[in-house]
Amino acid sequence: MNVHTPETQAARLPITVADVEAAAANIAGAVIRTPCLKSETLSQLTGAQVWLKFENLQFTAAYKERGALNRLLSLTAEERARGVIAASAGNHAQGLAYHARRLGIPATIVMPRFTPIVKVQQTESHDANVVLFGERYDDASAHALELAQKKGLVYVHPFDDPKVMAGQGTVGLEMLEDVPELDTLVVPIGGGGLISGISTLAKARNPDIAVIGVQAELYPSMYAAMKGQSALCDGDTLAEGIAVKTPGRLTQEVVRALVDDIVLVGERDLERAVSLLLGIEKTVVEGAGAAGLAALLAHPRRFKGAKVGLVLCGGNIDTRLLANVLLRDLARAGRLARLRIRLKDRPGQLFEVARIFDQQQVNILEVYHQRVFTNLPAKGLITDVECETRDRDHLERLIEALRAAGYDVRMVEAD
Repeated sequence: MNVHTPETQAARLPITVADVEAAAANIAGAVIRTPCLKSETLSQLTGAQVWLKFENLQFTAAYKERGALNRLLSLTAEERARGVIAASAGNHAQGLAYHARRLGIPATIVMPRFTPIVKVQQTESHDANVVLFGERYDDASAHALELAQKKGLVYVHPFDDPKVMAGQGTVGLEMLEDVPELDTLVVPIGGGGLISGISTLAKARNPDIAVIGVQAELYPSMYAAMKGQSALCDGDTLAEGIAVKTPGRLTQEVVRALVDDIVLVGERDLERAVSLLLGIEKTVVEGAGAAGLAALLAHPRRFKGAKVGLVLCGGNIDTRLLANVLLRDLARAGRLARLRIRLKDRPGQLFEVARIFDQQQVNILEVYHQRVFTNLPAKGLITDVECETRDRDHLERLIEALRAAGYDVRMVEAD
């Protein structure tokens, strides 16, 4: 994708490595220098050498604090007095609101109406004035620009702003200072602010490093822009933090010049990545934060043997959604299952089924009898049994035992 010659292109791109280094000095001590640690288990699982940058450990649980703070620090006294406004699906909102309160700057945040409630509540907890408007980020952004004009507020763009981009680039600066041997950086892309900052820093420090962007298949906006294609961006993605229909104008310039490629990931890979990070690393990430690992899962040959740095860019996920993701992953792995068993309408049938579950050492979680809403004969019935097994092989042994005892049984598959 890129055709970069760093010396000539750096002069005409929106930000330079000096801007990122200046941002690092500006925000030092006000944001957490998060750890960048190797995951031996994920390395074995993916075939790459994997380091994780834990930006979900920031105070607002996302890297967005960096760019927001760098932009706020650039305001004049008159601009600070007027106040700032932003549009955000959540993490930029929280980062801006938190640091605006610290600096005594009034903040208004416009959020899409279906933003996860946890992000709305956390933004309000930083004393920001939250306005819910529109279905997607683009709707909220247009409304925020209108309010900025009407009320004289300073609009702080979540990604298409040189100060914001430079602030986000400090993530890459820290990664390469902590793990200089990294040869590949895999970075989630929504509007492109994070990857613009990181690629500017990374390519200046090491022109041979590979910078790979990741987008959700449902929102391939930057991917399509780089290929000169139009993209249908719609649907409910787990990675709502990078569900941006229109990438930034400035960020497109940087991505076109410095980013080596962009890969797409599906919802199943995003769900599995969220689950693996919690199960293996004991760390909570949102869908966008898991996009880098999802890329390694979806494209293993691409990254095999590479020394890969992944940015866990955020951890703000609704707890109910997280529970659903984890349960669905257990179901796909065969550790949770629902079996539909056809029984004869006679005493002892359910007891005999339960006895087989006991023999196979399978835990029954829930039993549901169905007599009315079925096309079986009047004396027929079906029973759904939700159960917990050790793994897929254990589940298969249970099904074989039930069939050997004469029962008609099938699995009700998870989507």
